[in-house]
Amino acid sequence: MADRVVVVVGGALYDRGRLLAARRSAPPELAGRWELPGGKVEPGECAEQALVRELREELGVESEALDRIPGEWPLKEGYVLQVWTARLVAGEARPLQDHDALRWLGPHEIDAVDWLDQDRPAVAEAARRLAAARGNDDEPGGS
Repeated sequence: MADRVVVVVGGALYDRGRLLAARRSAPPELAGRWELPGGKVEPGECAEQALVRELREELGVESEALDRIPGEWPLKEGYVLQVWTARLVAGEARPLQDHDALRWLGPHEIDAVDWLDQDRPAVAEAARRLAAARGNDDEPGGS
């Protein structure tokens, strides 16, 4: 099935009015740039389940997937990125896999890191939702 597209889920993880950015440690062409953490949807998983699993594996946290950010962005051949908003439920995020640093960014700090190009449209929407939610002291998630 060469035509099968693998979905990679990214998590716009929110906590206390901030968005988590994760700095890639590998592969070399991505190392040092920042992304929304996540990974591949495995067979038998839905995107939300994959996101919760990936955030547990990569960051050591429990999370709840909320809403999908509209759109999908091509990665390497045969892979597309879909991004979901998520809220931190339990734990303190640590860079366990694929990352060497994490930063929690407020709505006005979003451009303080060098985001991967494919993450930028979703990050912009996640930041917009974060800024809109900040006024009502609620985590963003809905349409």
